[in-house]
Amino acid sequence: MRQFIRHPSTIPIHYQLQEVVGDSKEYLRNISEGGLCFISHSKVELGVMIDISIPLVDPRFHAAGMVVWCHEKPGGFEVGVHFDNPRVEFAVRMVEQVCQIEQYKQQILEQDGRKLSGEEAAMEWIENFADRFPR
Repeated sequence: MRQFIRHPSTIPIHYQLQEVVGDSKEYLRNISEGGLCFISHSKVELGVMIDISIPLVDPRFHAAGMVVWCHEKPGGFEVGVHFDNPRVEFAVRMVEQVCQIEQYKQQILEQDGRKLSGEEAAMEWIENFADRFPR
């Protein structure tokens, strides 16, 4: 069973189709074991190799994957990317945790008016949610 963790569409993602000049900035939709989904303003062909970069994390996440599906949705396309490398899959899980912590940080600011540092947000998130984080 595939299990997605939803992330807000404010997490930027850059992608470049291999063998194409220029890159595009879009927004991450979700991350799952072995891949991710992002929103694109343009259709991306199935089977093409794609370079993904997520600048939100430090060091910046970079990985190459393959487009395995592309579904038209109102306002754009959902693009599914699969990573075949176990090390990349592990890195994707780390990015997923960082995204969860960033989402938590924003949620606390909006709900409680508390502005947490990255470290404070990480400590609170780990204490409250890490045991429920899919493995």
